[in-house]
This record gives sequence, C-alpha cells and structure tokens, in this order.
Amino acid sequence: MTTQEDRTAATPSPVADGTAASGSTRSTAPSRVRRPRLSLRSLRSPRRPRLWFEILLIAVSYWLYSLVRNAVPEQKAAALRNADWIWSLEHTVGLAFEETVNHAVNSVTWLIVSMNYYYATLHFVVTIGVLIWLFRRHPGRYAATRLALFATTAVALLGYYVFPLAPPRLMSGGGFVDTVALHQTWGSMASGNFKHMSNQYAAMPSMHIGWSLWCGLTICFLATAPWARILGALYPVATLVVIVSTANHFWLDAVGGMACLAFGVSLSYAWYGSLPHRLPKRVQRPGTGRMRALRRPPSRTPELRQPAGASPAGAGSRPSGPPGG
Repeated sequence: MTTQEDRTAATPSPVADGTAASGSTRSTAPSRVRRPRLSLRSLRSPRRPRLWFEILLIAVSYWLYSLVRNAVPEQKAAALRNADWIWSLEHTVGLAFEETVNHAVNSVTWLIVSMNYYYATLHFVVTIGVLIWLFRRHPGRYAATRLALFATTAVALLGYYVFPLAPPRLMSGGGFVDTVALHQTWGSMASGNFKHMSNQYAAMPSMHIGWSLWCGLTICFLATAPWARILGALYPVATLVVIVSTANHFWLDAVGGMACLAFGVSLSYAWYGSLPHRLPKRVQRPGTGRMRALRRPPSRTPELRQPAGASPAGAGSRPSGPPGG
C-alpha cells in the first residue's frame, strides 16, 4: 500500500525535471554542423580555379565549338552572295582595301609565308598562354576573364549559322590570292590541305580578332611591364593585318569579332558585377577573415586616471560625512 503522501513525495517537480531534461539535452544532443548552402551569390563569387577542371573545360569547350562550327550547313550559294554584298558595301563606304593589301604582301614571299604561319599558330598559342598566365598570376580574375572568352566564342557560333560568309580568297572573280594554296604552307584550317576538315563559309565573325583582342586587352589591363603592355596592344592590330593580307577575312569580319567580344565582356560584368580586371587579384578563402579576427589579440581598454588621493571604486570604503552625521 502506498499512501497519498508517498505518491506526492515521489512525484518529481516539473520545473526540476524540465531543467534537468534541458540540461541533459544540451549535454547529450550532438551539435549540428551548418553546411554551406549553394546560393546565387556564392556562385557569382570568384573562386580559385582548379587545374584539372580548367584543362577539361577548355578541351571539351573547344571540341564542342569545332563540332558545332563544322556542323553548320555549308551554304555555298548564300555565303558567296553575302561575300559579294560585303564587298559591295565596303566599296560604297570607300574602304575596300583588302585586295590591294593581299597582292602587296603576297609579293614579298618571306612576309606572306610568315603571316600564313602566324594565322595558323598564334591564334591558339597566345590565347592558351594568356589563360595559363591568368591561372597562375591572377586566379581571382581568371573565372571572369574566361567567361568573357567563352561567351564571345559561343555567340560567334550564332553568327556562323545566321550569316554564312565566304572569305575573300573563295570569291568568284574577286581577284584575291589564296596565299596558303599558292605558297604550299601549313596554314589555315579552312584552306589548303585542311579545307575538308573545317567549314570554309564561317568567316563572320572573325574569332581571330575576337580572341586576339581579348588577349590584348587582358595583357594591357593586368600586365605590369611596359613592354608586355605594348605587345598586348600590338597583337590584335597585327592580327587584323594578317587576316586581311592572307585573304581569310574582310575587315568587317573583324568588326563582328569585336561585337562578339563586347557581348562576352558584358555578360561577365553582369554575372560578377565588375569588369574582370577590377576584381581582386587573389581569391580569399572562406572564413579567412573570421579566423584572423579570432586570432587577433583583444584590444586593451585604456584605464581612467583618477585624481590623487581618491580611493578606488568598489574598495568598500564609505565616504566620510560631517561629524555626528
């Protein structure tokens, strides 16, 4: 038999139980680890590039670019009509100088042969070299600058499909000289022995200009050596002379390449909220600023000076009052 008093005495206090329960919960419950959530803001923040990912991305992207570019139907009739229209437009504005430049440079064998190799090689070598330089020296600006380049190339594919254009050397009755075929040099992928491997009617826009201008601007904005900036400024100018001299492009194709680059830079600016060269040079690791703040020694609060003879506060002494108080 259990009395009512025993039951009451044995009944635990709700307040005590709640306190104990909460205490036990704090001690036994595992602490929750906050996982970083992927947000749009985090995706738009520059991150340190990873070498293996960048190599794979560049290789796959160029493979897709070549695949799509060559998959565009070779609309020969439309491409030749567009070439005649471009040539007529340049005559109208008084800037049809490509044929004159083509014949003048072709008369100097060593010069035109050098330009053939320039057209075939530097387009890839310089662009990859600038990407490697950005990866090593400017990792914080790499992603934004790479995005501008990739967007420039992507929008060029639309131009190849919408506006097929034959290069000047393939115009019927244009009087241009195909310098690669004439001098038997290893040159353009759209000429000579490689003409069956690439779409020959994808001249607008000129990615030789788009890529070279991307390289030149990147070097001019980020390089510190004056000679490097000078070379960066001269590179797209020299490329323009080469594409005209070899009769691979009209100068209006170069304008199309500049427009594509303007789109690429604008897209990069819209995504990262800044031009690539204005972003920080290095990528700060997440939590670095917080760890530095925690490691920083606490600042000492300056002690207030007290007048001479005054007792320190909190010493337990009472101020002496008047006698008899």
